[in-house]
Amino acid sequence: MNSKLVRIGLEEAELLWKMQVEAFQGLYAKYQDTETSPATEKIDKIIMRLKQPFTYYYFIVIDEVKVGAVRVVDKKEEEKTKRISPIFIMEEYRNKGYAQIAINLVEEIHGKSNWELDTILQEKGNCYFYEKMGYHKTGKTESINDKLTLVFYKKV
Repeated sequence: MNSKLVRIGLEEAELLWKMQVEAFQGLYAKYQDTETSPATEKIDKIIMRLKQPFTYYYFIVIDEVKVGAVRVVDKKEEEKTKRISPIFIMEEYRNKGYAQIAINLVEEIHGKSNWELDTILQEKGNCYFYEKMGYHKTGKTESINDKLTLVFYKKV
C-alpha cells in the first residue's frame, strides 16, 4: 500500500470543502451541531484557512486515491503546540487504518510532540483512536448542545 500526504493549495479548495461536508454529514445528522460542525462550514472559511501561513491542509492519499484530509495548525515556533483540526476519512474508506497512517505521516512532517486536538466525547471510537495514538485527555470539555460535548486531548 502506497500512502502519502499531499499538500492542498487554494485551487483545490472546492474539492476539499465538498469532501469535508460529505465526510461530516453523518455526525451532523446525529448531533445537529450547526455552529461547530465541519459539515456546515462555508467554503470561505476553508479558503481563509488555506491562506493562513501556519495552516497546512493535506489530502490523505492511499494508492493514489484521496481518502480524506487533515488540517494541521503549526506556527513553527519552538514549544508552541500544534493542532489537528479537522481530520476526516471518507465513509467508504473508514476502519482501514488510514487515519492512523495520516497521523503518523503528519508527525513525520511536523514533529511527534506538542500536539492538541478535540473530538466528540460521545464518539467512543474516536476517543479510543486518539488515546491509542498517544493522546491524553486534558480534563477540559465543552458542551456544544444537549447531545454533544467536545473533549480535549494533548500529546506531549
